[in-house]
Amino acid sequence: MKGPRETDFAYQAVYRYLINLIGESAGEEHVRLPSLRQLAERLNVSISTIQYAYSLLEKEGRVYSVAKSGYYAWPAPAISTLYCGNDLLESVYVNARRPGMLVLSSDDPALSQPIDSPLLLLERELLRQYPRQPQPNSQPCGEWELRLALAARYTTSPVRCWHADDVYIGADLRGVLEMLIAVLDLKDATVIVESPCDWAILRLLRSAGVRVIEWSLLANGSLHHERLEELLEAESVRLVMVSSGVNMPHGSQASDDDREIVARLLSRHDCWVLENDCYGELGFEPDGLRFRDLLDPERLMVFSTFEKVIGPEAPYGYLLSRHLSAQWQRQFLLRAFRLSPIRQKAIARLYSNGRIDQHLQVLRRRLKDSKTQMIDLLGERMSDALQFVDPEGGATVWVRSLRRVDVHRVYQRLLKHQVVVAPGELFSLQGLHAQHMRLSHSFGSDHDLATALGLLGDALRLELID
Repeated sequence: MKGPRETDFAYQAVYRYLINLIGESAGEEHVRLPSLRQLAERLNVSISTIQYAYSLLEKEGRVYSVAKSGYYAWPAPAISTLYCGNDLLESVYVNARRPGMLVLSSDDPALSQPIDSPLLLLERELLRQYPRQPQPNSQPCGEWELRLALAARYTTSPVRCWHADDVYIGADLRGVLEMLIAVLDLKDATVIVESPCDWAILRLLRSAGVRVIEWSLLANGSLHHERLEELLEAESVRLVMVSSGVNMPHGSQASDDDREIVARLLSRHDCWVLENDCYGELGFEPDGLRFRDLLDPERLMVFSTFEKVIGPEAPYGYLLSRHLSAQWQRQFLLRAFRLSPIRQKAIARLYSNGRIDQHLQVLRRRLKDSKTQMIDLLGERMSDALQFVDPEGGATVWVRSLRRVDVHRVYQRLLKHQVVVAPGELFSLQGLHAQHMRLSHSFGSDHDLATALGLLGDALRLELID
């Protein structure tokens, strides 16, 4: 496990080992899995690495833990067969969880560089400092220390400043966005989003009855400000959602000039601006303007999650807002999120002691290296079949078929070879990006990547549309 290559991705190797172990017992009832210590000794890695791999599997619903007993695999007799339903997104999720799949559809940048050991070490220290109380004080909007750390991180000047009272922390990103929809009363309202857009956000808006207008990026990743101006003039827009840094899944980062033009347009219209900062710190070159540097803070809100930077040990979502505090507090009280105060304090310490910045430097370098490897392979093997954006951040590559293909059939053909990709139509509600796909570049070994791309090339050639 600790060879020259494997150490960089130790818990990914443990994760794959456990996936195969679970697959071998498929169909059996509630199989007990090896303990943390047993696996650490067997695989010659740290206990925290084993714990991190188990936490990923638990989040995915493959295993569950029993206090003082250990981890057990859920019985999964049906997971070995292909999903046959009509919902493409559900098919991607289900098939990505099948044992033995090469998951080229994922977007988990933190997996390239775990930070679980420092986080769990801090948590153990804090547990000694803050012994559990019978009735701990409730902080429904999040642990104060973490809110204070985030406010300081987002403050850039006496004018563009944030305070702990402006920060709200929820159990996950979906929960935070659901509250935003309720607070801003977005049902039946018009919202403009950059396109392509994260499928989880799009489906959440649609399920809440929000009218979504997609504002497509230009092919080179520039912001199409003429189109935005047309939409703002023609529609009664309640909110515009923009990317803070890198637009994902496109992988591009708008220039400062682009952002300034768009900021001037937005300032002339009476609508909220919501900045998506989930990938704001995952640009390979993190310098550059953000919309929060250019817009009036009184019309701006920012949302993000720790998960993309820290990983599944920190699934919380958060939002910064300098207004509507009474409505936010009411929503959080109604939700009554039960978040671990010690875990939140540990995350806060990662920010305040500078550990998160050290982690980000290594994570960006790892992501950039894996991106370069994939771009080189795509250029060598598939330059005649695919056009792709050289991503400026994140863990994925956005590609487009140069010839017209049936991407649904490409997707199905790859499933038969145990490869999962993310078709581009998932990132639109209006049928855009039908010739695109999102591919992960940080998911496994060099051999796995080369094999998956070879199968993708074959599928593209076999599913051409005349």
